[in-house]
Amino acid sequence: MKEEDLSAIKRYSIVEYLERKGIKPARKTPTYAVYRSPLREEVHPSFKVDTEKNLWIDYAESRGGSIIDLCMRLEGCTLSEAICRLGQNALEHTAYSSNSPKRETPISSNQREHVTASGTRRLICLSDTLPPHLQEYLKKERCIDLEKATPFLKCISYEVRGRRYEAIGFANSSGGYELRDNHLFKGTIAPKDITPIFEDKAQPVCLFEGFMDFLSFLSMKGEISNQCLVMNSVSNVARSIHYLNKRNITSVRAFLDNDDAGRKTVQEFVNTGFKVEDMAVYYRDFKDLNEYHVSRVRERQKHKGQIQVRMSVTEQNQSNKSKQVKHKMR
Repeated sequence: MKEEDLSAIKRYSIVEYLERKGIKPARKTPTYAVYRSPLREEVHPSFKVDTEKNLWIDYAESRGGSIIDLCMRLEGCTLSEAICRLGQNALEHTAYSSNSPKRETPISSNQREHVTASGTRRLICLSDTLPPHLQEYLKKERCIDLEKATPFLKCISYEVRGRRYEAIGFANSSGGYELRDNHLFKGTIAPKDITPIFEDKAQPVCLFEGFMDFLSFLSMKGEISNQCLVMNSVSNVARSIHYLNKRNITSVRAFLDNDDAGRKTVQEFVNTGFKVEDMAVYYRDFKDLNEYHVSRVRERQKHKGQIQVRMSVTEQNQSNKSKQVKHKMR
């Protein structure tokens, strides 16, 4: 399938898709629609469709995604089957609405990280369950709380040059995915965009460069009370500023990297008129928030191990003393 056809499918209105199935919203505004979840029986509506971004979220399950993800869940089909089923309706919808303005996300050549020398990454399937080796990577190497992180992640299976790969996928607001494996690979399945999270929570907005820093923040905090925005690259600063301005957000709490790019990004937000709290000063001796988080976890583990050793030695000494007393009493 051509990339423009896939883009047309992702633009195909989720509200219209649900309406064709006889599923109508319980409440509708100019920017979103709320439903009783089509994925299960429920009394109180907890399924929201953002009509501007054409994305859905099921708050009861803390899961969401594009129209393709919804089709796979709702119809119990594979990725290729969902694309095939949606394709005809989406292309018809595009043809009939050709006079309407289309929201295109321009992707520059340096953002097309999914393009390789021999072609593109071919998406095979999405899964809500990460395989053991990717879970191990997040838990052991990145010290991520899997219970908190899993609702925001997918396992992305893709193919390059006939070889199949698996990566951790983090969805953005345009239906693309940021990818990371358990080695050094970092990439994107286009289009590249920002990822707003917890949009109904309070200001200031917590700002992150990449999703691993967001997952670190999630793992460190007991409860998240602020809106969050993952830029997915410092190249998305302009999009981030546009998103925040559009929602009349004036203050951000920046958890960016301790490098020139991070400092420059903070300054860009300041110059644009935002009130910025630069949180990087609290982990100034570390490359980024995740490195700081890993260091804290390792230190706690080390301290806990030392306490256990001391307790073991104390118990052994007490046991030896008890044996000596019993021996003297004979």
